Amino acid sequence: MAPPRTTSPDSSSPPEGAKSASSAAMSPDAGVPLASSTASAVDQSRERVVLDDTKIRRALMRMAHEIVESNTDLGALYLVAIPNGGVPLARCLAANLESLAECQPRMGTMDTTLYRDDLAARGTRPRLRTTEMPSSVDESVVILVEDVVSTGRTIRAAMDALMDFGRPRSVKVMALVDRGHRELPIKIDYVGKNIPTQPGESVVFRAKPYDKSEEELFEVVVQGLDDSPPDLERTKKSGGFV
Repeated sequence: MAPPRTTSPDSSSPPEGAKSASSAAMSPDAGVPLASSTASAVDQSRERVVLDDTKIRRALMRMAHEIVESNTDLGALYLVAIPNGGVPLARCLAANLESLAECQPRMGTMDTTLYRDDLAARGTRPRLRTTEMPSSVDESVVILVEDVVSTGRTIRAAMDALMDFGRPRSVKVMALVDRGHRELPIKIDYVGKNIPTQPGESVVFRAKPYDKSEEELFEVVVQGLDDSPPDLERTKKSGGFV
């Protein structure tokens, strides 16, 4: 078992066009980057908002209740966010758990890039995101936090990556949106909303700064394939690698 480690994004690689921490077009099982200059190029009039900030926060509170009810040992919880979209969702979920049960779960961020099954097919140098795991996951109840899940391939990569940090007691998956089109037998334990989509559509989660405060404004939109920025995130959301 390898000791916990922290890796940083490859500084030689250009910034990722879809997932960033301020407003973003995100990826399916992997995490939705939040802010992106390309996202602003999308014709907003052609987007369909399916979840606004109020609905998303309500869903996160409901899922926090479900986590409390289904786990007797809340002290063993370990939230592992998949960048980039999973990060703000995990922070909000942790705050909800603390308010509901005075539980302060450990939190980590884990990049799944090097565990993906399409690296050879892409033929390009992968762009790495941050991995920050404060401790091993031994005997922990790990909850992988993702913004949008589709094929299940990013979640599978996350499970492979998780094994480098120990042997968890169990692993569960939380997703804000399940858009279907599963290619692997991945089960979502806590889901915010099921949103049926066509293969040519993209489901995009965004977390945008709100009035200079620390709180972010969340939203989920559905875009037609032609409306989305031409990047990896679009491919994942449209049923490619998620």
